Formats: sequence, structure tokens, C-alpha cells
Amino acid sequence: MLLLVATISVVGCKEQEGASAAKAADAPAVGFITVQASPVTLTKILPGRITPMRIAEVRPRISGIVTERGFQQGSVVEAGTVLYRIDPAPFQVELDKARAALAKAEAVLYQAERQEDRLKSLLTSQSTSQAQYELALAAERQAEAEVAAQKAVVEQAQLNLEWATVRAPIKGRIGRALVTEGALVSPTDAAHLATVQQLDPIYADFTQSAGELAQLKRDLANGRLKKVSSEAARVRLVLDDGSVYKHSGRLLFSDVSVDPSTSKVNLRGEFPNPDADLLPGMYVRVQIEEAIDADGIVVPSQAIQRTPAGGSAVFVINDQQRATLQPVRVGRSVDAGVMIEDGLKPGWRIVVDGFQKFSPGEMVKPVAWRIAAPNSSN
Repeated sequence: MLLLVATISVVGCKEQEGASAAKAADAPAVGFITVQASPVTLTKILPGRITPMRIAEVRPRISGIVTERGFQQGSVVEAGTVLYRIDPAPFQVELDKARAALAKAEAVLYQAERQEDRLKSLLTSQSTSQAQYELALAAERQAEAEVAAQKAVVEQAQLNLEWATVRAPIKGRIGRALVTEGALVSPTDAAHLATVQQLDPIYADFTQSAGELAQLKRDLANGRLKKVSSEAARVRLVLDDGSVYKHSGRLLFSDVSVDPSTSKVNLRGEFPNPDADLLPGMYVRVQIEEAIDADGIVVPSQAIQRTPAGGSAVFVINDQQRATLQPVRVGRSVDAGVMIEDGLKPGWRIVVDGFQKFSPGEMVKPVAWRIAAPNSSN
């Protein structure tokens, strides 16, 4: 009797194993990956605008009639390049008058010096009075002061004549001419003559949330994240058409205050611009390499499922080949997918394809998942 029971038990076990094997064979095939931890460079993409490194509005320093424009609109000009010429004739006349007045004052000074020398020699022989000598000395000093004043007038007239030639204050690309030959210009005019902008290197101004910046600093301070480099953070530009700008830049600074209306901090990046591909006012997206997560876990975004409660979860394949739902905390998006901040461990297998073939808890047939290569067109 015992032998019969044992035989039945063995047969029953074999039947259960056979049923399990048959069930496993009939299980739907799903694509899976094995969770791995590896260093992940954290990046942030923020909207921004291109601004020139330096900008100079060319304005006249004297009043006069423009007689010549000396630049090609839209060209690159060097510092000191002649941009406009204002009629110099009135200023040449003023300079000549100032030089003549200086010569007259120098002649008066020469006469006063000779008179002071004569009275000084006579004073020692008591042939003149002290009062007469002091009058001569005062006249000499007045003549010296007049010469100094006339020299200043000459220098001012010389400056006015030089300012009749309007030169570029900085090296850069000059825009359109805002005045033409024959126009009367003055330092008091509201409008300027032209604008010169330095475009190489060039700035990209953008903003970042104050909360995100504070969290990044905390993660760097407690060692959870590592700095990308000891130098300034690297930044790249994503252009309006989605292409990445060929030159990388560097993060210069973050503002010391937070905009109360937006709760954002102003940031600025500097980029080489040798071919003038970046122009002031251009909209760009700035990609900042903020830090490195040494043990980051990244999974394909398609592996993330939404729970009825609104949370995030993934299907984990256990040792019994069953797909169970595992809640996770999702972080930022990266190039390879989505970072998982909590809920997964290295070595776990998660489903990334075939979700429509099974229900939570059912047995599945794991198949290594591969990213499909894009079809090549003939």
C-alpha cells in the first residue's frame, strides 16, 4: 500500500513538473535587459539667447556734417578703423586760432620774464623798489597761467579735429549705417551712427531653476555626485534645427540673486564663434554637463509603466520567470533613457518589450532585448 502511494506521489510530481514546463513553454516571449550601474554624466538642457561679448554704439563726439562713410555694412572692422569723416574745416580753423593765441601768450610771457629779470638785478643794487619788482613778478606769473590756458585750448581744438574722424571703438562686426553723407550729426542726438558687436567669442544667456541649482550643490557637497572637471562646467549648444553646435563652451557664472518673479538664476556660457554661425538674438538650447553619478542606473524610457495611483513602476522578472510590478522613483532623462533613483538594484531583469502579452504576475519567456537598428534607405 505504501509503495502504491509513493508511486502515485512521484507520478503526481512529474505531472506537475510537466505542467509547469508546458506552461513555461507556452509563456509569451518578452524582451528584457539586466539592470547595471555605471557612471552617468548628468546634463541639463535650458532655453537661452545669444548675446554679443561686447557691443558699442558708435556716436559722434562733435557736431558737424558727415562727408564720408568708410566701412562696408555687415563687415568685420578692426579697432581704430575709420567709420565716418565729419567735415574737419571748422575744427582746423579753431585749432589755428588756438595756436595763434598760444603764440601771443608765449610772447607776453617772454616779455614778462625779461622784465622780472631786469628788476631783480636792479633790486639787489637798490635801483628799484620792492613793490615794482613784485608787480613784475606777478605779471610774469599771470603770463605763465595764460600760456597754460592757451595750451589747453590748443589741445581741445586738436581733439575736436581728431574726433572729426570717427573710428571703431572695438573689433567686431558692424551693422547697417544709420546716417548717410550730408547728414548733420551731434553728440546730443538720440540716434547713433552704427553698432559694432564682438561676436567671437560670444555669450549664451540662459536661466536655471534656483531649486534645481540648490539640489545639485547639495548632491555635490555630500558626495552623491562628482564634478565633471575641476575647471568650469562644460556647456554645449543645441541649435533651432536640433543640431549640436560644433564648438563646446564653458559656464562662466551664475547670478548672485534669484529673480523673484520666476525663481530662476541667470547663467552665462562663452562659446567660440570663428565663422559667425551664432548671431545675437538667436534662440538656442544650452546643454550643461552638471555632474557625474558614479553608480547611476539608466533604463529605456519604454520600460517605465504608470500605476493606477499615478506612480512609476517597472516589470521585474523573478527567479520563477514571473513578471511582477516593482515601484520605482524616476529621475531625469538622459541620452540612453531615464535614470532610476530608487527601486532597482544591479542584476535585476526588467521587461522593456512585449507588455501587451502578459498580465502582472504571469509567467513569461525572457529574451534578451536589442535596440532595433534604423532601416537604411536605398
